[in-house]
Amino acid sequence: MSWTRVLVLSGTTFLLILTCSSVVDCAVVQDQSETKGVPPGVFMVQSDASNLFKPRSRRSPPYYEAQAEQRVKILATEHWREHNEEKMDEYDRYTREYSKETNERTRETNEQLREFHYDGRYPRYHWFH
Repeated sequence: MSWTRVLVLSGTTFLLILTCSSVVDCAVVQDQSETKGVPPGVFMVQSDASNLFKPRSRRSPPYYEAQAEQRVKILATEHWREHNEEKMDEYDRYTREYSKETNERTRETNEQLREFHYDGRYPRYHWFH
């Protein structure tokens, strides 16, 4: 209960100060001649001020810019994905070829060792008979 009273009292005090303040009459000026002695960019013309907070249509330039940025991001992502797929395919081909070469070298080495250690007394592959 006390919080609501404090909020209402502070809100009304703030509104009273704003309405009675003679420091700022209005943030909008009718024409540029009234803004002499004020730094540029502080006040704006009434027509510009009324258009400032209007909702933009879907066909506004920022909409098209956002769409173009989105298309660029999608294309970049697509190129990145294709590049990674190519690299992965290349790596897979390399590893398959390398493992084939390694297996072939190992098989040849084992075959040479069998021939070197074969003494002629037993059949070469006695477990296949």
